[in-house]
Amino acid sequence: MKEFDAIYSEYYSAVYKYVLTLCHDKNVAEEITQEAFFKALKNIDKFRGECKLSVWLCQIAKNTFLTLETQNQRRSEQSTDNLEACGDFEQALVNHDTAFAIHKILHTLDEPYKEVFWLRTFGELSFLQIASLFEKTENWARVTYHRAKIKIKEEL
Repeated sequence: MKEFDAIYSEYYSAVYKYVLTLCHDKNVAEEITQEAFFKALKNIDKFRGECKLSVWLCQIAKNTFLTLETQNQRRSEQSTDNLEACGDFEQALVNHDTAFAIHKILHTLDEPYKEVFWLRTFGELSFLQIASLFEKTENWARVTYHRAKIKIKEEL
């Protein structure tokens, strides 16, 4: 447990900042970071050391964030039933359908295209930050993002 306390102390700030770039809300970022460390504690025996510990923790945090976003999206979809009375319902439906189509395509992309596109578009991370996460060059992040965009456009 003391070892995990050391891990928590060393990596909390980095994971929190990463999550904050994804959600842009300090309270949500703190909650997700806490949840991510809780999950990491429960699954520390599954860490194989194939990547840096910080990358593993950020991956857990990202998955926690995505789960929360999916739950929020489901709630949002349920509330669209109330939009039928609005004149903007058709436009909202078109935008929702397009966004859903893009997400569907995104989930079929191979790694690292999927994650780089997600981090850049939805996480609003810079190419330098993305490159740092993958331990690659900034140019690699730019090229990978560009290729992901091309693949998505081809599928649309």
